[in-house]
Amino acid sequence: MHVVGTAGHVDHGKSTLVLALTGIDPDRLAEEKARGLTIDLGFAWATLPSGRDLAFVDVPGHVRFLKNMLAGVGAIDACLFVVAATEGWKPQSEEHLRILELLGVTHGLVALTKVGVVDDDHREIARLDVADRVTGTFLEQAEMVDVDAPAGIGLDALRAALDRLLAATPFATDRGRPRLWVDRVFAAKGSGTVVTGTLTGGAIAVDDELDVLPTQLRGRVRALQSLKRTHDRIGPGHRVAVNLSGVSHDRLARGDALVRGDQWRPTRTVDASLQVLGALQHDVSRRGAFAAYIGSGEHAVRVRVLGTDAIEPGGTGFVRLHLPVALPLVPGDRFVLREFGRDETVGGGEVLDVAPVLPAAKAHPSRSVDRVIAERGWVDADDLEPLTGERRPPTLGRWVVAPDALAATRDRVLGAVEAAGPLGVDVATFDEHERAVLPILEGVSVEGGRARGAAAHDTLAGHPYLAALEQAAFSPPEPDGVSRVELRELVRRGLVVERDGCYFAATAIDAAARVVASLLAATPEGVTVAQVRDALGTTRKHALPLLAHLDATGVTRRRGDVRIAGPRLPDGT
Repeated sequence: MHVVGTAGHVDHGKSTLVLALTGIDPDRLAEEKARGLTIDLGFAWATLPSGRDLAFVDVPGHVRFLKNMLAGVGAIDACLFVVAATEGWKPQSEEHLRILELLGVTHGLVALTKVGVVDDDHREIARLDVADRVTGTFLEQAEMVDVDAPAGIGLDALRAALDRLLAATPFATDRGRPRLWVDRVFAAKGSGTVVTGTLTGGAIAVDDELDVLPTQLRGRVRALQSLKRTHDRIGPGHRVAVNLSGVSHDRLARGDALVRGDQWRPTRTVDASLQVLGALQHDVSRRGAFAAYIGSGEHAVRVRVLGTDAIEPGGTGFVRLHLPVALPLVPGDRFVLREFGRDETVGGGEVLDVAPVLPAAKAHPSRSVDRVIAERGWVDADDLEPLTGERRPPTLGRWVVAPDALAATRDRVLGAVEAAGPLGVDVATFDEHERAVLPILEGVSVEGGRARGAAAHDTLAGHPYLAALEQAAFSPPEPDGVSRVELRELVRRGLVVERDGCYFAATAIDAAARVVASLLAATPEGVTVAQVRDALGTTRKHALPLLAHLDATGVTRRRGDVRIAGPRLPDGT
């Protein structure tokens, strides 16, 4: 399916034309019928002579309802631009054309309406005027069809032209990341909450759990309809009505988005390009009360011009937009910028960075994925698609790493290993990026939780203090002259045991356990500290911490003034 939006000045016959083409009156509100004026978005559909399905989003043409027009054209594939031969080009004709260009619409055709009430000369003048007005725009090469719906003139020609237009218009791309900007919310009798919109980015299905942003609500898809037909699953490019369970309709609004929450990183700050309209009578700067129209929503924004103080009429620059709520955006999204005070459209552009990391004074936004990676250095591969809209395989571990950042991390780790000498560096002191590069560093080995040069001699092997502890097993010497780093590493490796400020060789602990087991075999009711001291041939100063360690490891248990057998007591025979 393709979705086509109407555009053009008020009372030029957009809704009448849609009704004639589809048999569906897009003016659904009682006030619209009473006033003969489109106020809000209208929706209709038809099957063209080729069998191709077509959905229309009919927009109001009056300037007072421009925000409703903007809510409807954000996800259209092409436009049906309507100009009345009786009035010719009007102010909203111009503004609607500029808005469509700012939103990146590239396909369309022109319907010259009400030709049945003008003579041939007047009709030709109108055609020439329209052709002149669209010169240099995406409508320059578009077909122009003369039509008068009430008189039945030109409708078949218009249907054929729509068929040719849509045959040349690309279909929506399925990127596996569905997003539906809500343009209508209502409660259907017997069904509950229903939202409508144009689905982009991916497919959704019945029973899918979808997040509603920015409200952070979650609902389950109960049912799906498109063009009044029920679907179990539907792909991008369709007008869709989604029946949601678990969400009350009064908590949803136009401008919300349905997404799979784990696929998006909602943002309140974006860097973007900005094309300022040439007809504007002033520069665009940070001064002013602005609204950005993104998706189907209107959002008051603060604008910071990047790289200069202002952008002149007809010029292009970069801006940082600060949004009031977090939206699920991706580079390539289009927006229109209007100023409240002057009630005018000032320009529009394309989102380039949905999570800028550089200060505004240093930012140089672009669509480049390499720029995003370079500015961050290390990007989790699962975050890259939400940030850029593009998938890339991890460079290292779970990260996509910029070459400069990878080189800097390698150099930093190598420098730390070299500076540490033969003892090496405790791997726990490295951050997760530094630990990730260890396996790819030539000449560095990791053993026992320490990284050292592969050729470095392990100074702890046969360390003199360890030998001294083993020689004086139960009356160990103080660690005088032993560096604190080496002492900690001896303890960490389990070669030395520290208890209450005393250091023992691990072999001494095992020997003491066997001695105590032998004593308890003879006196199972328990042994005293003095008995253990005498059996080990040591002093109370060393016997107490030895027994404290045996208690702590389950070899013995303390009962009053004696030690009895613990669950880990070795065989004393």
